[in-house]
Amino acid sequence: MSVLRIRIIGDPVLREKGQIITTITDDIIQLARDMIETMHNANGLGLAAHQVGVPKKLIVLNLKDIGVGKKDIVLINPEVVYSEGSDIAEEGCLSIPGLYTKLERPYYVEVEAEELKLSNGKTKKVRIKAEELYARALLHEIDHINGILFVDRLDDIKRRVLLAKWRKEHPEYN
Repeated sequence: MSVLRIRIIGDPVLREKGQIITTITDDIIQLARDMIETMHNANGLGLAAHQVGVPKKLIVLNLKDIGVGKKDIVLINPEVVYSEGSDIAEEGCLSIPGLYTKLERPYYVEVEAEELKLSNGKTKKVRIKAEELYARALLHEIDHINGILFVDRLDDIKRRVLLAKWRKEHPEYN
């Protein structure tokens, strides 16, 4: 497994719509393994393939740190099929290191996807019912595979101010 380079805001791949994955290849399995290692190396709760330069509909989540399991999960072509409620909480992103802000998202979501088991390369259809942080993490990563960053969910003025401040404080990413 390898730690991959995480793409930073401004990289065009972060704005691409993800390609649907129709076949599980050895390359997809290796990508998922590398994404998990990269996510853990960066102390992330989740990671989307876009964030490592691959515009495909593939996300990984750290269920242990989210507080809903003991393992990581790999989801292929995840899609939100239901959401309700409202939750405001602080959010950040590995693709905008050091920027955190409160953001409103649905409190509860249901997501359909193919869960990929790395042990055997098999997938199974799943419908995940999630709330609070788990819902937020799913929504955040699904946004990534649709070319959306969490700051895009802020109003225009707040987004501009936060990003200007972030760029000033982090010239290494400009």
